Amino acid sequence: MRKILLAAALLAAAPLSAVAAEGLSYTYVEGGWTQLQLDRNGAPSKPKLDGGYIRGSFAIAEQVHVFGAYSTVSKTNTYDLGAYDVRVKQELKQPELGIGYHMPMSDRVDFTTDIAWLRINNEAKYEADGFDTERFKEHTNAARATLGVRGKPSPRTEAWLKAGYIDGSDMDGTWTGTLGGQVNFTPTWGLVGEVQAYDEVTQYSVGVRASF
Repeated sequence: MRKILLAAALLAAAPLSAVAAEGLSYTYVEGGWTQLQLDRNGAPSKPKLDGGYIRGSFAIAEQVHVFGAYSTVSKTNTYDLGAYDVRVKQELKQPELGIGYHMPMSDRVDFTTDIAWLRINNEAKYEADGFDTERFKEHTNAARATLGVRGKPSPRTEAWLKAGYIDGSDMDGTWTGTLGGQVNFTPTWGLVGEVQAYDEVTQYSVGVRASF
């Protein structure tokens, strides 16, 4: 009798385990490499700034989560002016904080929406032998709102698609879009990739995520 009860309990728990494995987690941390590509009004040359990012999300209610991120990218160019070389380093740093809401559309797909504050810090540093270093700094505060979907095509994969609008000080309002995905190696660890585009900027990110 004891073996029969144990077998029945295992069978009853199996569907619940499968549902948990297919679920979407809104509590996670991740980090990795990121690259910012600037279009510059369709010019043939598209500067690329490389760096890193960290990102996290925490579910504060069944359908509500808060999130934050920080990225920094830079690029250094050297110009030969004959008598001396000039080194120009451009660095962009971007913190972000927001809150999101999600609602299930099916067993594997969620509708998502979020709003976020972000700050774009742009710094250029000019160096030349025999001359003082000069710095130029500017920043832009902006707000972004998005709508999208997030789902699990299979137990070990995940994908999301978002579209929205971003506007702020010292910038014209523009549409933005994000496409991303994850491949899980374990229930906790996964490899993530994402592309975000707005105005004349495209950002590529690849990292590792730990979900809880």
